[in-house]
Order: sequence, then structure tokens, then C-alpha cells
Amino acid sequence: MVLLRRLVGEVLRRHRLRQSRTLRDVSAAARVSLGYLSEIERGRKEASSELLSAICAALDVSLADVLREVSDDLAAIERRPLTPVGFTSAPRVAVSAAKPRRGAAVATLPPLRPMPAPTGVPARGQRPAAPVAMLSASPVVAA
Repeated sequence: MVLLRRLVGEVLRRHRLRQSRTLRDVSAAARVSLGYLSEIERGRKEASSELLSAICAALDVSLADVLREVSDDLAAIERRPLTPVGFTSAPRVAVSAAKPRRGAAVATLPPLRPMPAPTGVPARGQRPAAPVAMLSASPVVAA
């Protein structure tokens, strides 16, 4: 989910950095605390319309231009294909039908073969064997 306050903060920061100005300079000109301006730029605080107007005036940029840039950034984000959270796209491997050149190093892997089941472990779909009880019998003595 895209947070509008984060996009607004990014646009304001871009304008400030383009002008090579510090947070302290802009916060003093806008009459906003330095910490609060920093939180707005990082997208942690939502700027009111009055505060946004004061920051834009301090940056000498129109509110309409800032909102237009926010709109353009939002449109660019919405056009990107979505990737589910926690998944990364696997790199594509180019498959070539060409034969390797002489002297080229080509790694070949042996074919996969099924692994034998460990002893005492039933094969898939089979029931485990009943445990064998140890019988303690006393030795038989011949008379």
C-alpha cells in the first residue's frame, strides 16, 4: 500500500536537496520545528494543508507543483507490476541451442536417480512394521 504522506515527504525532500538547503534552513523559513519537518520528509507525519503551504513557500515552489509531482510518482508506482510480499522474482536463465565451442568449459551433471529408503523406514504409502518386542526367556537347562 502506498502512503501519500511518504510520497509528499519524498517530493519535499527532493526540492530541498535540489536547492542544496538544510533541514534547519527550511524549517526556520517555514517556522516549523526541525524534527517535525524531518518526520514529514520521511513520511512519518502527515502535514496539514497549512503546514504544507508554509513548507512550499519556504522552498519557493508552488503547492500545485508539489502535488503534481506526488501525482506523477503515484501514477508511476501504480503502473508497476505487483510482486507478492516475501517473494522475489527468479533470474531468467538464457537457454541456448548452440553447441559449446571447442575448449569451452561445460559442466555436466549426472542424471538424478532415486535415493534408496533408509533401513527401517517404510516406503511412501506403506505402513510401518510393528515393533518387535524383546522376549526375555530364561535359558533351558537340560536335565
